Amino acid sequence: MDGKKENQGSGNSKGIAVGPWGGNGGNSWDDGAYSGVREITLFYDRCIDSIRVVYDKNGKPVAAEKHGGIGGSRTAEIKLNYPEEYLVSVSGYYCPVVHGGSPVIRSLTLKSNKRTFGPYGVEEGTPFSFPIQGGLIVGFKGRNGWYLDAIGFHIVSHAQSTKLIERVQKGFRRLASTASSKPSLTSTATKNI
Repeated sequence: MDGKKENQGSGNSKGIAVGPWGGNGGNSWDDGAYSGVREITLFYDRCIDSIRVVYDKNGKPVAAEKHGGIGGSRTAEIKLNYPEEYLVSVSGYYCPVVHGGSPVIRSLTLKSNKRTFGPYGVEEGTPFSFPIQGGLIVGFKGRNGWYLDAIGFHIVSHAQSTKLIERVQKGFRRLASTASSKPSLTSTATKNI
């Protein structure tokens, strides 16, 4: 059920798509690849009902669609300290919620370079784990219907992401120095009086 393919997503970095892990139910979705992940909201109970991700695209937040159903009595809001903090691993379990049903994502545990979040849901069924050595997750994909049926990722090497972050920060510094070097309207008006 897992695979890899080259991907040119919504961001500027070329990465690799991996997965999805889980069942074949529901419809396929793919958020694409961005500069990084800022926030993840999970709705869950006996399984992961849905996921919503806020990505970073060149220094600006981009909210993706919510993927999954409307259930889930519990909510987890994961806020990363982006760009210093980034996702490096996702693991979980998948199996049917009801006897004879299609497998869905039963639990998720997410790890950043600084913290671990979860597990959320029920750790039951077939385990999956995708630690990323020298890279980071910059997008999610999968399948969804009433639940989050399957999940996969877009990854880039940390070196590619670091260069992108450095370019964005350099642009902000240049913008800030340009703004501070221009005379303000009040000081110019005062000189003319």
